[in-house]
Amino acid sequence: MDMLKNKKALVTGSSRGIGRKIVETFLAEGAEVWGLCTRPSAAKAEIEALAASHGTQFHEICADVGDAAALAPVIKDALAQAGGFDVLVNNAGITKDGLSFRMKLEDWQSVININLTGVFVITQIVSADMIRKKAGSIINMASISGVHGEGGQVNYSASKAGLIGYTKALAKETGSRGVRVNAVAPGFIDTDMTRAVPQEIRDGWVKQIPLRRAGQVEDVANTVLFLASDLSTYITGQTIGVDGGLGA
Repeated sequence: MDMLKNKKALVTGSSRGIGRKIVETFLAEGAEVWGLCTRPSAAKAEIEALAASHGTQFHEICADVGDAAALAPVIKDALAQAGGFDVLVNNAGITKDGLSFRMKLEDWQSVININLTGVFVITQIVSADMIRKKAGSIINMASISGVHGEGGQVNYSASKAGLIGYTKALAKETGSRGVRVNAVAPGFIDTDMTRAVPQEIRDGWVKQIPLRRAGQVEDVANTVLFLASDLSTYITGQTIGVDGGLGA
């Protein structure tokens, strides 16, 4: 369909799970994609081949999203190489679960650094160029935990709730300058991370979902594609749940 033909996109957390599927979906729709991951990915050659099959290109860049000082120059270099991005997907994120009264400060801080501060650093650089060009779509990966909270995840829930607030505030700053900012809030998605959870717990989660199934990475990627494309040009400042009705 070439929904993103001639567009350039930066996707963070690109090496696996939801991030990788977003990259693959964007490439299939004609975008040239820069994927940011912490370390070189074993899937790089495979994704490059996929890009070539769709007549476009994939570029892998590496940086620790939690290290602001090291992250900023990598993003600036990628921005210069691309000549600006039409789409930014802030997907990189981590969890370090534990009850709040036992949580180490370093486990709180590392989640905030990657899930929230890293988004600020990247977006500040990329959005400045988008504002200058008066065009762009920014999509932030939130979570149902940021909407409703989740016990044992005070750090993660706080970071994602902060990301939703950041999304709404930034949308108000950039809307008049032609830049849209939205968030996607997945629920229980079938990924390597959730497959590590015992089956009986996974089954309990599914029973709470009105659609009675876990979401697939494609469900999230297709929602991100919609927000990145020209099909959503009058949508900004929104948080779209991809949760099978769990958050209804």
